[in-house]
Amino acid sequence: MSIPARLENLRRRLPENDLDALLISTPENRRYASGFAGSAGYLLVSKDDAALATDFRYVEQAGNQAPDFRVVRISTALDWFTELVADLRLRRVGFESHGVTHSFHQALQKAVAEMEQADRPELVPTRDVVELVRVVKDPDELDLITRAVELADVAFDSVSPGIAPGMSEREVAWELEKTMREAGADGLSFDIIVGSGPNGALPHHRAGERVIQDGDPIVIDMGAVYQGYCSDLSRTIFVGRPDDTFREVYDTVLQAQLLAEESAAEGMTGVDVDRVARGVIEDAGHGGEFGHGLGHGVGLAIHELPTLSPRGSEDPIRDGMVFTIEPGIYVSGWGGVRIEDMAVLEDGRARVLSKARKLDLS
Repeated sequence: MSIPARLENLRRRLPENDLDALLISTPENRRYASGFAGSAGYLLVSKDDAALATDFRYVEQAGNQAPDFRVVRISTALDWFTELVADLRLRRVGFESHGVTHSFHQALQKAVAEMEQADRPELVPTRDVVELVRVVKDPDELDLITRAVELADVAFDSVSPGIAPGMSEREVAWELEKTMREAGADGLSFDIIVGSGPNGALPHHRAGERVIQDGDPIVIDMGAVYQGYCSDLSRTIFVGRPDDTFREVYDTVLQAQLLAEESAAEGMTGVDVDRVARGVIEDAGHGGEFGHGLGHGVGLAIHELPTLSPRGSEDPIRDGMVFTIEPGIYVSGWGGVRIEDMAVLEDGRARVLSKARKLDLS
């Protein structure tokens, strides 16, 4: 989808939210709506105008990457904002309440208060205006996401066979990162998780100095960034010969994941899909050891809409949405098992994007 098409979709949402314009500050939303990949700047999008305000470091870059926007050079003051609002005669301007600091919001209010009375707009807090446009991926986005998924798959399949007793979690994480970068990743979606032995019971454990032992389950969670788009992959391996406990836990998580992937369909909500996987884990007696949601959207951000969880949205999932399916069981003092794929909803069903090997315990 072209930037003009994205702008048109966004502009259609302005009257739905009773807005004359939207001030966009979230980096992912800024990049999505304009194409500008710099680390500083704001967009002001109205029915008839689109401005990109950034400082001198990025003016040339902004002109090259965002030709559909007029570029406004800014300083630390907010004169650029008040001048644009007055020139465009905007009465209700939305701002991303989740994407601004308290201090910026205070500065924004102060700048508006100092405007001429007739020019002062109402500042309206908004949430998920752009995110609800971004949630359905276009073909170009899906191509970039697929490449990011492939980079993580290749790294896991290359590194995991060599994981052995005596290696530290940190060594494993470095090998995974290095392999992804050598394959073409621009960076990491997040700090790589390598949870060996009892550390696997901590869903967000970061790779540390613990030395891997024979008989350890190891939870690995990783992802690559490719041209701004993220991937997210979790696999659990076992060092040595899997014991009965690991086999039972791993099989339960895998069956929960596969059933959710087979069942996910257009019209279901994230709550519905979560319930499918959670039922398998609860029936196996591990309901209290699955403490997080089943999945989340992935795109320019590693966590975005839709949300698949017991407390997720009641909005149905739709074709073009990309999300993870990642059930897990975490047993304090023993370790954990998490298996995560990324999938896209196409023709009403989930198509799994992740191809990295899973354990065959048969």
